[in-house]
Amino acid sequence: MASWNSTPLEVLYQILGWTAFVSWSVSFYPQVILNFRRKSVVGLNFDFVVLNLTKHSSYLIYNATLYFSAAVQRQYYEKYGFGQMIPVAANDVAFSIHAVLLTAVTLVQIAIYDRGNQKVSKISLVIVSVVWLIAAVCFFIALPKHSWLWLISIFNEIQVFMTVIKYIPQAFMNFGRKSTDGFSIGNILLDFSGGVANYAQMAVQSIDQNSWVNFYGNIGKTLLSLVSIFFDLIFMLQHFVLYPAKKLSVNPKASKDTEEPLVKATDQSQSEEV
Repeated sequence: MASWNSTPLEVLYQILGWTAFVSWSVSFYPQVILNFRRKSVVGLNFDFVVLNLTKHSSYLIYNATLYFSAAVQRQYYEKYGFGQMIPVAANDVAFSIHAVLLTAVTLVQIAIYDRGNQKVSKISLVIVSVVWLIAAVCFFIALPKHSWLWLISIFNEIQVFMTVIKYIPQAFMNFGRKSTDGFSIGNILLDFSGGVANYAQMAVQSIDQNSWVNFYGNIGKTLLSLVSIFFDLIFMLQHFVLYPAKKLSVNPKASKDTEEPLVKATDQSQSEEV
């Protein structure tokens, strides 16, 4: 089992890891708080949440198993070399547990708050069903030979796939509405910070070990950061540049000339942002 060559880099690795954990974990709360304040989930794409739950559940299975299972760690060393370090840290496990719980809370909010005419698409339900069916089949394939590393790598690939597609429904919904109202930008800013810190953490470990096995040995974590950063940039572009919140202006002269309000009630749908 490999050890750290540089104490400063080891400390930096821990700092970056827990920075990513805090950023990603806190990123769930702006949307939850926004939903709670509005008592509405209109503007939040339900497919995004459903796909996200499968994504984080798969990632939790991968992280927890590789971090805690001695048998899986042994298979990892046999494949990538006993001089390598396990590419999953405690913060990865903690984040996954927290992510599953908060995504479940968001689903509860979808069930109890005003939804308008929004609903989960059949496509998303089919995707989720097929993904878990594939996972079940892979489990029975791995069972006879105890190919646990191969099995959790499947879950890692599932979370990568779900990470790639989960943002797409929300991005298209924002495009169709020409608005990001109801979708918290605070979530995106924190998610972006977490992605950058997570990628930097992997780079620090690779520099210390003078090996890039850390990246392709845990391709899921690598792509998780890159894909998250890519879509976060798209959401920031939509929120701040393409569909900025319109500020209502009141003309004092006009208000004196007429008793009717300058802005009618139907146009006053403003949403809070967290």
